[in-house]
Amino acid sequence: MRTALVINGPNLNLLGTREPEIYGTTTLEELNEQCRIWGAEVGIAVRSFQSNHEGELIDRIHEAAADGTSGIVINPGALGHYSYALHDAITSVGLPTIEVHISDTDAREDWRKTSVIRSACVATFMGEGIEGYRSSLRELRKLVD
Repeated sequence: MRTALVINGPNLNLLGTREPEIYGTTTLEELNEQCRIWGAEVGIAVRSFQSNHEGELIDRIHEAAADGTSGIVINPGALGHYSYALHDAITSVGLPTIEVHISDTDAREDWRKTSVIRSACVATFMGEGIEGYRSSLRELRKLVD
């Protein structure tokens, strides 16, 4: 069975309580469970990882290259706007990676309109709420077949 790693970056541990008018009321635990369900619908086993620390995210991406992961879905949080180290980690492992954002970052503050990881990713979904993760998993399934 194909395996996806869903990575959530800084502050996403606060889903459900952090700015619910932007990010909704679904908690990270609920999102992780929903991703497992959506993955199963398309034949992908889903593993989840969250950290507020850039180095831990990079280490987990490196581990994915060796642990049988077929592809990655990543919500980098604010790191997506400036972390070239995260960009390089994604490109270094050679796994299809999809960037996802709950909000439409292009419609928010100017600094959110730039994603330095986008060029390392095969697709980006944003502004769909948590449904963006479902779209990402569906797209990832197409890519890993």
